Amino acid sequence: MWQKLSLRARINVLLVLVLTLGLAINIARLVLEAGPRVQAEDQSVIRLAREFVETIVAGLNDAPDPDARLDRIVQDLSRLRHVSVTRQDDATAKAVERAEEVADPRAPPAWFVALVHPEQTSVRVPISIRGKPQSLVITSHPDDEMAEIWDGIVTQLEVGSAIAVALFLVTMLVVGRALAPLEALSQTMANIEAGFYDARVEPGGSPELAAICAKLNHLAATLGEAVEGKRQLAERAVSLQDSERKEIARELHDEFGPYLFALRAHAGALMRLSEVDDPDPAALRKHGDAILEQVNALQQFTRRILERLRPVGLAELGLREALCALVRLWSESHPDVEIESSISGALGETGETADLTIYRIVQEALTNVFRHAGATAVSITIEPAEQQTGLRGSRGCALVRVRDNGRGLQPDHKLGHGLTGMRERILALGGTLSVNSGDDGVTVEAFVPKLAQP
Repeated sequence: MWQKLSLRARINVLLVLVLTLGLAINIARLVLEAGPRVQAEDQSVIRLAREFVETIVAGLNDAPDPDARLDRIVQDLSRLRHVSVTRQDDATAKAVERAEEVADPRAPPAWFVALVHPEQTSVRVPISIRGKPQSLVITSHPDDEMAEIWDGIVTQLEVGSAIAVALFLVTMLVVGRALAPLEALSQTMANIEAGFYDARVEPGGSPELAAICAKLNHLAATLGEAVEGKRQLAERAVSLQDSERKEIARELHDEFGPYLFALRAHAGALMRLSEVDDPDPAALRKHGDAILEQVNALQQFTRRILERLRPVGLAELGLREALCALVRLWSESHPDVEIESSISGALGETGETADLTIYRIVQEALTNVFRHAGATAVSITIEPAEQQTGLRGSRGCALVRVRDNGRGLQPDHKLGHGLTGMRERILALGGTLSVNSGDDGVTVEAFVPKLAQP
């Protein structure tokens, strides 16, 4: 049942329990202290009354009529409130008379009297009247003291209850206002869950709740930016795929078309020569060589297309050998540029997708260097690294860095389709890519998450 209560209800229940317990402890303390107070009052009253009686009756035998004198003394002492003095023979009768008196409305209840003063305190004072032994009975009656204590308890209960109720109402009001932002927080969270990332909650309440509201607003803004970035990334990916398909289709049309037309022409010429009774061997050889040349060109073109779609030998030879082959090809075609490559042996397994991504980054970076940079030296570094992510902490990555000593980029330069596509591909994998330009050249640096299968 406790788990089903709201936070406000839990606070109210705890407050009621604490106030009730505090009031009960205070009342119990007063009740427990009542007995010793009444007992001390009894002893004090009895002691004073006994000393007073002993002083009065000291010269009783000198009176002309001692019995009459004693009756008058007892009658005068009967006016006392907290104690009664009676002759031994009249003690029982006086007790009955006192019990039959009309009850005081202020008198405490019987259970309270039985708890704090269950038995009356009586003391017998022996006296002698002309040699005849008698005794006076002094009985305490702490009714006023008990009534005073009971009035204090009732007052304490009434005042304490009023204070507790007032404190409870004030606390309910304060807690209600302090927890009011929780409802707004809940509604804003529901809106964010529904996809309304522009939803915001007004910070309010206690400093802790205001901080939570501010963090929720920041989270909503971050989620909105992430979703928008994801949408743009998907749109860009589709656009790049369409552009790449168009480019491949154009190359196939521009390259395959002439080659196929030439093959068709030479094949037709061979067919016509085959119908001649005495074909010219030189002509046959000429058309055959032309066909072989066209087939060889088609093979090279096909290899370039396949290289663009997927590097040859990456899956068979591995990342290290594929990159070495790529560097070797660039070195052979540009011997005037010094290319240094360093692939750390501690890199370990990265996964097929990560291998392809690393290869494409190096390939695109080298292509840009030899096309635009005018560099004389290029360094390639691939090593393990830890990427700091906000959601998952440190994640194992491969750091890919390609640096050249070329002329650098213009301030208003925009990344081409190649690096833009690489950046979006890496972002989709959870990594990052940055391009930094300076007077000493351009540095392309990427963190590619390791995606090796366990």
